[in-house]
Amino acid sequence: MNALRKKDLLSLGACLVLYAIMQGLIMTDVIGPFWQLNIVLVGINIILTASLNLINGFTGQFSIGHAGFMAVGAYMSAIMTVKMHLPFAIAILTGAVGAGILGFLIGLPTLRLSGDYLAIATLGLGEIIRITILNIDYVGGASGFMGIPRYTNFTWIFFLTIFTLFFIKNFVNSTHGRACISIRENEIAAEAMGIDTTKYKVMAFAIGAAFAGVAGALFSHYFYIAHPASFTFMKSFDILTMVVLGGLGSLTGSITSAVLLTFISAELASYPEWRMVIYSLLLIILMLYRPQGLFGNKELSLKMFGKLMGGERRGTTQSQ
Repeated sequence: MNALRKKDLLSLGACLVLYAIMQGLIMTDVIGPFWQLNIVLVGINIILTASLNLINGFTGQFSIGHAGFMAVGAYMSAIMTVKMHLPFAIAILTGAVGAGILGFLIGLPTLRLSGDYLAIATLGLGEIIRITILNIDYVGGASGFMGIPRYTNFTWIFFLTIFTLFFIKNFVNSTHGRACISIRENEIAAEAMGIDTTKYKVMAFAIGAAFAGVAGALFSHYFYIAHPASFTFMKSFDILTMVVLGGLGSLTGSITSAVLLTFISAELASYPEWRMVIYSLLLIILMLYRPQGLFGNKELSLKMFGKLMGGERRGTTQSQ
């Protein structure tokens, strides 16, 4: 535990240094508005990818309705700031709690399913959330919820992203997280050992939904608007692509894939019709040559680099 705490403290120190450097570059306009936008999107995508990875990667479920919970967070937080004039921190918390409660209520009946049945159920529920919002005039209906103040900035994005990653990492390393991983590995064996599988699946689902709500709140308060078209199945597919690309069960994989695909999208902004083609090709190539994702279920670490370098040195020595 002491070693883990030391690693966490070192990681937090490195994050603070990174924040100071990035904030300095933004304030001095070294990083322009276009790349500031993409840095914000990277943070939002990391939160979405890490939270879905908790459900799909660490617990072994198959949810493809994550955009629905993002929509709940976006709209509930907007109601708090626009209609009730409450602080942004309370709006984010409200969005997270609302999405988490909805995730809990949806998870109770649906997580008794598995595989394709669960995927279809979560897809349907994500679309139900979007269509319901589409027909509520109080939040703008089909026109979207406009006039949302821009409270989201680099500081909010950075620290909420770090909080999300540390929370999920510590949850996975806890007894609850180990129970979730045991369900992923063999649900029947886990149940035979006395683990309440439904309880832990619903717990992971609710936590993942809550963090999707946080991402939704940040999203709506950066782009001034929450529109149903932003939370379609394609958004859920984007998030799922990032999870699969990085590796199911790898937080560092989630970070890497979110950064990679966000910047690929930025570079392809002038060619929107090619974006999904490239996404599809990436997935096909990945499934052929690296079906477990870039990192599999492993985490990128200095120890991993040491092993790779050691393997290269041994290979060089043997060839000589």
